[in-house]
Amino acid sequence: MEAPPVTMMPVTGGTINMMEYLLQGSVLDQSLESLLHRLRGLCDNMEPETFLDHEMVFLLKGQQASPFVLRARRSMDKSGMPWHLRYLGQPEIGDKNRYALVRNCVDIATSDNLTDFLVEMGFRMDHEFVAKGHVFRKGIMKIVVYKIFRILMPGNTESIEPLSLSYLVELNVVAPAGQDIVSDDMRNFAEQLKPLVHLEKIDPKRL
Repeated sequence: MEAPPVTMMPVTGGTINMMEYLLQGSVLDQSLESLLHRLRGLCDNMEPETFLDHEMVFLLKGQQASPFVLRARRSMDKSGMPWHLRYLGQPEIGDKNRYALVRNCVDIATSDNLTDFLVEMGFRMDHEFVAKGHVFRKGIMKIVVYKIFRILMPGNTESIEPLSLSYLVELNVVAPAGQDIVSDDMRNFAEQLKPLVHLEKIDPKRL
């Protein structure tokens, strides 16, 4: 999957603290085409992108209570695309006034030896999967509809099976910290997708 759209801002005296604003839901396989049709009508006037990605989740255990998690993802259907390394911080779910889940987000393109580098750093792969789906855009919002596939033989991305009979739907915005107003735009957009899909602020710790 391509890196989320990033607002370009001049950096003076340090890095920009980027946050991901996220809403999630799911639709059954038989409702997919209806949702895609709705999204084509609501989103920017361009054909949605398709993707087929392999993602590996790496853990580094230390003194802290929970391990440090990094995600390595590569495109399987677009040659020449770089690996992407992604870090997602702990969600800030305490603020009831925020309609969307908010968490730190760092996404960078890397060289092809990313996984070897992570192993040398002491990380171990926890799990891997294949994701296949569609990407729509509405301004700075990105809507991703995708199915997750289980890898039956470790390292063999040709041997896969669907994890469920549904598709995940994610609506997200990556923006500098303090741009909480974007969650209002996300709420308005999510309302237009009902009753096909109900997008919610979901606490990953409860899953």
